[in-house]
Amino acid sequence: MSPVDRSHWLTIFALTLLFVSYNIANAGVNHVDIEDNEFAEFEDFEVEDFGGTTQEQKVVEQQAESNVPSPGRDSAVDDEEEATVETEDNEFEHVDEDEYEGYEKDSSSKPDLKLNEGPKITFAQLPAHLRSNWESYYLEIMILAGLFVYFFNFFLGRSKNQKIAETWFEAFKGPLKEAFALVGDDGKLENSQSGLMKESENVYLLWCSGRTSCEAVLYELRLLKRQDLVAMVVNLFKPQQDQVHVKVFMNDGDMDTFVMCLAAKKTGSRLVREMADISVYCPEKKSAADKLGLPNNFVLMSEIGEVATTLIDVRVCSLINKMPEIIESIHFSDQYSGPKQTEETAPSKMPEVKKMLIFTFNLPLKNGKSIADAVEYIRPAIMMTFYCIERVKRFRLSKESKTRADKNRQKVEEAFLKSTHAARAEAAAAKREEKRRLEKEKILQEDDPEKQRKWEEKEAKRLAKKRMPKMKAIKV
Repeated sequence: MSPVDRSHWLTIFALTLLFVSYNIANAGVNHVDIEDNEFAEFEDFEVEDFGGTTQEQKVVEQQAESNVPSPGRDSAVDDEEEATVETEDNEFEHVDEDEYEGYEKDSSSKPDLKLNEGPKITFAQLPAHLRSNWESYYLEIMILAGLFVYFFNFFLGRSKNQKIAETWFEAFKGPLKEAFALVGDDGKLENSQSGLMKESENVYLLWCSGRTSCEAVLYELRLLKRQDLVAMVVNLFKPQQDQVHVKVFMNDGDMDTFVMCLAAKKTGSRLVREMADISVYCPEKKSAADKLGLPNNFVLMSEIGEVATTLIDVRVCSLINKMPEIIESIHFSDQYSGPKQTEETAPSKMPEVKKMLIFTFNLPLKNGKSIADAVEYIRPAIMMTFYCIERVKRFRLSKESKTRADKNRQKVEEAFLKSTHAARAEAAAAKREEKRRLEKEKILQEDDPEKQRKWEEKEAKRLAKKRMPKMKAIKV
């Protein structure tokens, strides 16, 4: 045998010995693992099947490494020294197919990798970037746009209302200072700044006093709620106007006893329904065109007929005919107590009344006029209030009218007392019953039976006397 053949067989014998010793060592380790772990057979199955590198492949790799040719060895000898190791076609023939579900005998098929997969991770579908997906932000954009429009309208409307009030005050500050000693002072200590007072974003007040015929005059500017976007939208469907309310608090001796109101038809119906003095003393509405020669859209409500013909004279009628859209209502009353109270809040005594003159004028800002022109347009109506104050101060009812007015007030008082008598009697009865109940509880809490017996006898006598019919004694 040649030296080359001898070295070739020695190499094969060495590889075979190494392979046998490796299998014996590995079998000993696996034997220990199997004894400790009942499921070691299936763990080997998973490792060998899915691990990617079997024991036979490792041996082949070691043989390949040992057969690396030395620098002096011939390449032909290397080809002869190549060895191949055949693996079994199916090393899991001992596995029972009925015992394990899902096991397939054909090992040539690819293993199901889902067996060793972990929990599946689901990624949320996040919207694209803002610059590339505007459709996802329509709601947010609409909300921001609505807020922007609301606040823009708020500041714009507030500034316009303030400008209207300041323009009105500058236009009438001179005439008011000539007619009153104090302008812009309501008599309160906390009012340190005289002039136009801001009650709200659309309501401004101006107090004037120091005139012989009246205690004070309140000028109230009730403008549209321009700062409120919702109110402006409602105003499109139900139009309203900016108004100036003039409330004159008359002295007790400077006004006689009468109630009279001249107003537009729609306003007159509302006043009859809401105001207590008009609904009680002059609920009947008459056309002002027949009696005073005013436009057809005015109605007259008067307690005494001579009051309307005397106070609404030719000068006042000519002014109303000249600007009928300005005059909303003229209300004179010595029994003014404000709006009617509901039955739930009905007072137990006569409400406090005041002698007042109330004028309501419209500020024509919707007719395309500027603020200065609209304020100047209502100047005659504001000056008319001074004329009406002097007329009411000098006016006195005739004897017959005075007697009639006094009787009307006496009837109203009697009707009020009659309506409240039942309520007062019921309240008194409830009070007496509550007193007897407390007395009974006090007697029952005591341990003295004699006191309880006496109280029961007293209560029985009272009830028997209450049930007896009332009889009148007649003397013969």
